[in-house]
Amino acid sequence: MTHTVPLTEKAARAPKAELHIHIEGSLEPELIFKLAQRNNMKLAYDSIESLRDAYAFTDLQSFLDIYYAGASVLLTEADFYDMTMAYCERALADNVVHAEIFFDPQTHTERGVAIETVVAGIDRALADTEKRGLTSKLILCFLRHLSEADALATFDAALPLFERYPRLIGVGLDSSERGHPPSKFERVFERARAIGLKLVAHAGEEGPPSYIYEALDLLKVDRVDHGVRSIEDAALVTRLADTRVALTVCPLSNIKLCVFDDMTRHTLKDLLDHGVAVTVNSDDPAYFGGYVNDNYTATIDALKLDDAEVHTILRNSFEASFVTPQERDAMIAKLDAYWNGTAA
Repeated sequence: MTHTVPLTEKAARAPKAELHIHIEGSLEPELIFKLAQRNNMKLAYDSIESLRDAYAFTDLQSFLDIYYAGASVLLTEADFYDMTMAYCERALADNVVHAEIFFDPQTHTERGVAIETVVAGIDRALADTEKRGLTSKLILCFLRHLSEADALATFDAALPLFERYPRLIGVGLDSSERGHPPSKFERVFERARAIGLKLVAHAGEEGPPSYIYEALDLLKVDRVDHGVRSIEDAALVTRLADTRVALTVCPLSNIKLCVFDDMTRHTLKDLLDHGVAVTVNSDDPAYFGGYVNDNYTATIDALKLDDAEVHTILRNSFEASFVTPQERDAMIAKLDAYWNGTAA
């Protein structure tokens, strides 16, 4: 009699890509306290437990308030290295073989930390981890609650780094979505596109489907981050399916931030059924109670996904990655061999 592995376990062991992870959002309370101590900083919380207890969010803004407070302990290249290495260990444990990582330079430069310090620390950790089988890319995100002028200044400051760090391949748009449409950042995305960078943007998480249209038509993004509210517009869903513009969905994040009140109401399966290239990711795992495998498990259980659906989502993660066609083919071949039980 053959033993059947539960689908959640099969997915957990599968090679996968993670395409929506904010590196600052992987900063666990234990490391926040360790870095605060190292940098002689006083936190507003007297213990790891009291900080973790504060992770009860009512919406995106309530999360962002504490997220920026946590990031304040990051001052030196070593701090950024340690934070990134901690995420990489978790990613390797979850069988992530490729990660495309967001970082928010404005969160740090406004505190007097040089953008080069940020990138150097993150990149060094990713280079060290590459030797252990985790390839990676870096995406610089603009904070949408700040002005476009601020984003343009950040882009200018980062220009030399795009040449110096080959891993740095694109720009994105994150932070509070309400009241900050993608159209606000049309010019800075145009400049990034002109030098050949990959483009992504958060849209349709708390914002309406019109924000997804703006991301596609004005920013001309290659991928949409979140995008879960696209289900409200049938024409948009058809367009996403036809063009294979992937959505980097973060299920546990959506529950924690009250985008959906229950995982069984999540739109991921409906989008998948309509042929949209959905992927599963962790967003800010230290704050939202789960790394990428936790997100797969919660999604599979709540939405009653079957073997073929989970395989499709895993394949989508590689198909939507910003890697070479050869790298993509090799990753998908490895996944298929594992999934079909033919891996050596």
